Amino acid sequence: MWTTRQTAGAPLRLLRHLLLCSSRTVWRTAGGGQQPANSRHLSSSGPPWRILFFGSDLFAVESLKVLTSSRSLNEGVVESLEVVTVSADVPVKRFAQQNQLPIHSWPPHIADGQFDVGAVVSFGCLLPEQLIKKFPHGILNVHPSLLPRWRGPAPIYHTILHGDTVTGVSIIQIRPHRFDVGPILHQELHQVPDSCTAEELGAVLATKGAHLLKDTFKTLSERMAHKREQGQTGATFAPKISTSMSWVVWEEQTCDQIDRMYRAIGAKKHLRTTWMGRTIKLLDFVGRCHISILDERMEPAPGTVSFQKHSKTLAVRCKDGWVAFKAVCMQRWLTAADFYNGYLHQTVKKNSPHQTTHGLFVSTKPDVKRDNLTLLSKH
Repeated sequence: MWTTRQTAGAPLRLLRHLLLCSSRTVWRTAGGGQQPANSRHLSSSGPPWRILFFGSDLFAVESLKVLTSSRSLNEGVVESLEVVTVSADVPVKRFAQQNQLPIHSWPPHIADGQFDVGAVVSFGCLLPEQLIKKFPHGILNVHPSLLPRWRGPAPIYHTILHGDTVTGVSIIQIRPHRFDVGPILHQELHQVPDSCTAEELGAVLATKGAHLLKDTFKTLSERMAHKREQGQTGATFAPKISTSMSWVVWEEQTCDQIDRMYRAIGAKKHLRTTWMGRTIKLLDFVGRCHISILDERMEPAPGTVSFQKHSKTLAVRCKDGWVAFKAVCMQRWLTAADFYNGYLHQTVKKNSPHQTTHGLFVSTKPDVKRDNLTLLSKH
């Protein structure tokens, strides 16, 4: 647990700090003009900052941890830190409660200049212009992509899904009305490791983004002076992950595409197909595999299922090869052997290898032809 250090000399240090702040602060209104001397709020021209943090999930917690630690260690970046959350039970709120950070409900009711600057990390709500104007130095956002690549709510998933080899983190300034379009203040590249999952990549980018955010706060005035607008060239959109994205189209997708699909969304949305008209979830992906075919002259159709006894997997034919799974789920979880014994083996007994059958893993796209689908079983 991060805690604020307190010592017997705290009152003296506080007095020195207030005197220092008074020598470098300006009175501001929301429009940038000066306020009368009885104003309640001061706006610093440099760090340490009074920060209001907007966040929700575990990705956001990493940035909140770094800012909380910086405040506790008196590093001269964070003077005060308060939090805005969207619901009663999210990781950011639990962290704030554990570390005695003041919490605001959404939308927050704050005064102009009550905070110097805001930070938004994986928050999910569009901030209105009226709220943004309450922060003299604006609001910063940590976005896990190299903007304008993958604007939107799910950049990490789409980075994996589309096979990007390079990604990164961008620190941008929030603008009203649209997500992820503000000017870039800081950006750092990151090589996407081979075979990593969205969860693994997200953890790395969360840490990288947290430290990049703190570094941006250290030199905020300079970063603001050299910010650059995003261009439209290369802009892409990363929509939320949905169940509709989890259907495997065996006729169209390659082994590599199915592998990326599993690594991108498999932990949140199980890959899906159909068996004899019933939805089936594909679990415990093994990857590309090689199997022997009894009749080399007969090319197995996409969706063909083969039980591999030696590896206890179900191999499925896709566009350019075979991929394997160790388990499936229909109404209940089944190992590959369970599925073979209870379903696949019964179908094989009723049909010779040269007969047409619909007992295959097939796509759900209505325009995909399902003629001449052949079931192959090797055991």
